[in-house]
Amino acid sequence: MTAKQVRTMEDFAASVGLSRPTVSKYFQDPGSVRPKVREKIEQGLKATGFRPNLFAVNLNRRRTKIIGLIFPSSLDPFFTGLRRRIEAEATAAGYMPFVFSSDGRAELEAEALETLGSLNVAGVIMVPVRGDDAHRAKVKALAQRIPVVFMDAPFDDEETFVGTNNAQSMALITDYLTRLGDRPCYFDMPDVNSNARDRREAYLATMRQRGLEPVLVPLTPSDSWDFERYAFDETNRILANGGFPTRTILCGNDRVAFGLLAALNQAGLKVGLGPDCDYRVAGHDNQPLSEYIWPPLTTVQQNTAEMGRVAIRLLLARIASGEQKPHAERLLIGGELILRASA
Repeated sequence: MTAKQVRTMEDFAASVGLSRPTVSKYFQDPGSVRPKVREKIEQGLKATGFRPNLFAVNLNRRRTKIIGLIFPSSLDPFFTGLRRRIEAEATAAGYMPFVFSSDGRAELEAEALETLGSLNVAGVIMVPVRGDDAHRAKVKALAQRIPVVFMDAPFDDEETFVGTNNAQSMALITDYLTRLGDRPCYFDMPDVNSNARDRREAYLATMRQRGLEPVLVPLTPSDSWDFERYAFDETNRILANGGFPTRTILCGNDRVAFGLLAALNQAGLKVGLGPDCDYRVAGHDNQPLSEYIWPPLTTVQQNTAEMGRVAIRLLLARIASGEQKPHAERLLIGGELILRASA
């Protein structure tokens, strides 16, 4: 039989003289068939050029070899870093990652969950967005049916979560800034998840521990994921009304700092450590661009590689154990201070 004629699993099974169930068993797990059978199938694959529809193979299983990944943004480098590590580990373990972006919207997250449920996925890793009670109930129902590991922002106290230790990382950068020059004021990130609250509270606690009065920059409330645009517009508004309350500004994340720096630079204000500088600026996350903007941004490194590794291994362990609802784990990864010219 020629390669052109081999279009289905049945065609391929006939071409190598084996039964359809035997060939299907090989594609599900090559090690599950005898060596001579495996050799025969692999020779047939070379001769015919046949490639099975692994998606269809997966859907024929009681539980597929698919892992769902849901992130709030496909553009944010932080989530790109997480995705890269998770995909590599999942693929090495024999799973197919399906990636969805909710674009920070609960309704798109709900659609992704429904799609993953229909695919009968083996497990899900997701960064949850805010939603109403009905949406949270839908997420909770999924977590009760299949293994789910939440990342970056916890869903609740009952579900497994892997994220940054905001209390440690924000204390690290806040403490550093208080040791040099003016006390830092805090430029919050939009209220998109619990990270906004946790980082703000860590800043407040660290300032008070050092005997300093915290200064929160008065901002327009927002839940937008367009952090750069939000910070740029808010900074221009603040500058038009007399400027910031202190000369040192700590931002809730690096993307907020990018927008703030753009506005300061366009206004002709100088950022850095020198006596001729108007402001010092610091962020949090150590995004890939943080080293290359001007001036390079002082920030805190989030260990995305470790977070991704821990999350996928927790999920794979849950899948392997078959335990539907084990004791929830909450694993927090510490940050590292990165000193650059901006502060």
